[in-house]
Amino acid sequence: MTQKKNAQPKQGLHPRNPHRERYDFATLIKATPELDQHVSENAFGDLSINFSDPLAVKTLNKALLKHFYQVEHWDIPAGFLCPPIPGRADYLHFIADLLAQSNEGEIPQGKGVRGLDIGIGANCVYPIIGHRVYGWQFVGSEIDTLAVKSAKFIAGNNPRLKGAIQIRLQKNADNIFTDMINDEEVFDFTICNPPFHSSEEEAMAGSERKIRNLAANANKKQKARSRGNVSPAFNNAKSTTPVLNFGGQKAELWCKGGEAGFIKKMINQSATKATQCFWFTTLVSKKENLGVLYKQLEKVGAVSVKTIEMSQGQKISRLIAWTFLNEEQQQEWRQERWS
Repeated sequence: MTQKKNAQPKQGLHPRNPHRERYDFATLIKATPELDQHVSENAFGDLSINFSDPLAVKTLNKALLKHFYQVEHWDIPAGFLCPPIPGRADYLHFIADLLAQSNEGEIPQGKGVRGLDIGIGANCVYPIIGHRVYGWQFVGSEIDTLAVKSAKFIAGNNPRLKGAIQIRLQKNADNIFTDMINDEEVFDFTICNPPFHSSEEEAMAGSERKIRNLAANANKKQKARSRGNVSPAFNNAKSTTPVLNFGGQKAELWCKGGEAGFIKKMINQSATKATQCFWFTTLVSKKENLGVLYKQLEKVGAVSVKTIEMSQGQKISRLIAWTFLNEEQQQEWRQERWS
């Protein structure tokens, strides 16, 4: 089994993202031998996995986390969200840039920097990457008790993560920052990958569209390659079954009001913790939601709002960040926490 050398780096990923290059399956298999059974040549003669197979995706994640971040023990319960590692890493690197812009160009690093992950999930991926790359400390909130148990196991059973990640159960599903940020606590940033569907039916329909798009894209590339004008395909999409290949429980995938409703609630609650966090941030999957979110941020008195576009291949996403701190308060924050 040989890896082709002519594959181009993935387009759009952050310059510091170590996942910019195509997956080196030979190296990943050395780190996680069980990945070998999921790797094969796709229709174009390139090594890949079946990205519609949840077990294959989970095993790939396990290999990536072990090879790049030295996480020896990682697993998630069946049915929980198994996020794509390159995209998760991108979010953290852009957060680092955001902090640097507020710190005279220098990224604040080390255990003095604290992040709050809203909806840490069973996978604990954001805190893993943030701590292993930048040394940041994390608190992760979660409303699912099984996800809390899984994340605690990961954080507590990997020597390189011990003491760096605290997981808290959010007992009220309507609360985001309420009852999660204690009166005496401060955070340098918050992160969130909000549920973006408004119902289970919408989530399944989205998965079906994804399967159709994968199949159509593979067919298009195969035709183009036969004409000799396309680079080797990356994904190995075999299944046409509408399966949520990256998994996800109800709270991870959909909620009343969908993405816009969840983030509006987040914005409202962030205003009650205005001086306890420098940058509040969240991913926004649907561009059409930005307008209503900007209006809500203006309504609650955000001092500064930034939108950062991210892309992974043809997928475009973005994060929005907002702060309630004025210039004087920001300067005090830098001096007290980042100097």
